[in-house]
Amino acid sequence: MLEATRIQERLFIAGDFADSTGSALIEVTNPYDRSPIGTAVDGTPEDVDRAVRAARAAFDDGPWPRLSPAERGEWMDRLADELEARAAETAAFVTDEIGQPIAVARFMNGIRPVQHLRYYARLARDLMVEEDRPNNDREGTSLHVRQPLGVAALIVPWNHPQSSTTLKLAPALAAGCTVVIKPAAESPLDIFVLAAAAQRIGFPEGVINIVTGGRETGQALVAHPDVDKVAFTGSTAAGRQIAAVAGQRLIPATLELGGKSAAIVLEDADLDQVLAGLRIASFGNTGQNCIALSRIVVPASREAEFTEGLVSLARDLRVGDPQDPATEIGPLVSERALARVTGMVDAARAAGAAVLAGDTPAPTDGWFYAPRIITGADPASDIAQDEIFGPVVTVHPYRDVDDAVHIANATRYGLGGSVFSADEDAALTVARRVRTGSIGLNGYRPDLGSPFGGVRDSGLGREFGPEAIENYRESTSIFL
Repeated sequence: MLEATRIQERLFIAGDFADSTGSALIEVTNPYDRSPIGTAVDGTPEDVDRAVRAARAAFDDGPWPRLSPAERGEWMDRLADELEARAAETAAFVTDEIGQPIAVARFMNGIRPVQHLRYYARLARDLMVEEDRPNNDREGTSLHVRQPLGVAALIVPWNHPQSSTTLKLAPALAAGCTVVIKPAAESPLDIFVLAAAAQRIGFPEGVINIVTGGRETGQALVAHPDVDKVAFTGSTAAGRQIAAVAGQRLIPATLELGGKSAAIVLEDADLDQVLAGLRIASFGNTGQNCIALSRIVVPASREAEFTEGLVSLARDLRVGDPQDPATEIGPLVSERALARVTGMVDAARAAGAAVLAGDTPAPTDGWFYAPRIITGADPASDIAQDEIFGPVVTVHPYRDVDDAVHIANATRYGLGGSVFSADEDAALTVARRVRTGSIGLNGYRPDLGSPFGGVRDSGLGREFGPEAIENYRESTSIFL
């Protein structure tokens, strides 16, 4: 059923699999045992050009933008059905590819992509395309028309490869755009599950195109003159480069970038509730989430209590084989990722911080890093300011609520966050003071129906909700 081979030496262009114009390949290694699991094409600028030209032809001359939104929704539901039939195999595939714990992969890369497509298919059925508006300066009305932007470049990350793709793909399709998808170099194989599903149902050719590759492939895609829109999830550094090119080209870009989110624990918060929330929000997906609550801001009067609780939590997290449903902490995605996390923690220790826990047994073959709790780090230090992307949190005591909010806001990022308290009104008051694109009360549980995105170095624009469709549409006013 999966139909996506682990030796994937072709691209997906104009509804069919196509050879690359180059010979370079990306080698994919299983992070659990460092065994080779497959190869993918390192796409060339010529490959990008072919894919974009296919998407352009499908937009300019094909049926997709000319279907009613409801008809597009029908196609999206059929695609969702195909992905749902492959969900279990896809999740296991992703776990081998990036080391993601299978319990996470089953939801984020099996169930969630299906939910994305069905949600936006449902919204498409009621999508406003034309609206009569009363004139302000004279009698009568004018016509407000919402039209698809054109060809969208979707550049997606490796940490939730399937759901990160459909989170962009679904609203783009609902709007009537055609797309070229470039997955991350760390996860170039599972994307072809989508290609196989689209081909199986006869999805209109050229609407979905896939080019795998590294940084140069992405740069060629963003710079291509026939790309009308860029949607990117990844690092802030890469996001700045994409924004610069998009700015020069005067095309819109949605950028969901890095994070350094804070969990503010108020004086009356229940320890067990906080730890239960942080188990997922800080350590879920082995801490490799852009919205991970990696800074724990606690009352000075309860610092010892919460530190002890966090150390117990770190030691209780199950570290091991990511294909085991009981595993909570799998390997990091690559040797480079492991070196980065190790280096950041070692530098914090050298600067005087205390590194606690980290003694949980882990398999020795893979790129494992047992959960750590860091105390005594200056809130302005690198470990407290830079995205770790691993199972590591820092603990910061505060004097009063104003101090807690200051610590939470004293970062260049602003993506997620949470406030823990037994008093919901008090938590909400504090939450409104945190400069971030989203924040939760007593945990962090984003909902697909509400906008999600970052401020400052965490990005531009919003995904989720009906608003995401507008990322892929433009307005035309017809003055009657």
